[in-house]
Amino acid sequence: MSAVEEKLAALGLSLPEVVPPLAAYQPAVRSGVYVYTAGQLPMVEGKLPVTGKVGAEVTAEEGKDLARICALNALAAVKSVAGDLDRIARVVKVTGFVASAADFTGQPGVINGASELLAEVLGDKGVHARSAVGVAVLPMDAPVEVEVQVELVP
Repeated sequence: MSAVEEKLAALGLSLPEVVPPLAAYQPAVRSGVYVYTAGQLPMVEGKLPVTGKVGAEVTAEEGKDLARICALNALAAVKSVAGDLDRIARVVKVTGFVASAADFTGQPGVINGASELLAEVLGDKGVHARSAVGVAVLPMDAPVEVEVQVELVP
């Protein structure tokens, strides 16, 4: 077990199976020392635990928890192409999408769920640049989607 996975275990978490693609793409692609994940939905055992818009059917706190699940799924996707999460030199960028009610403006707080998890698990290597974007709808009516770019140790 990698040190990153040991840290996850200490937090009471485990790395899930890689979420299979819903369309014509790969969950993660490696290019040189970089890994780019596809947008990761908050799938748990093949299902979305909640659907709807944040600020309407889904609270901001629920959205934040879902973003955390997205980050776990992204780490699983990274491991699928990197082989070992201890090879992560740093998380470079996180992009988060929040399916938002028309008057909801708390997207950064929702995507903090992903950012905080990455920092908890990876320490300084998990601190990253980020975008948090409100959108009208996401695939499968998911409330949140997160993609991650990491740099690997050469």
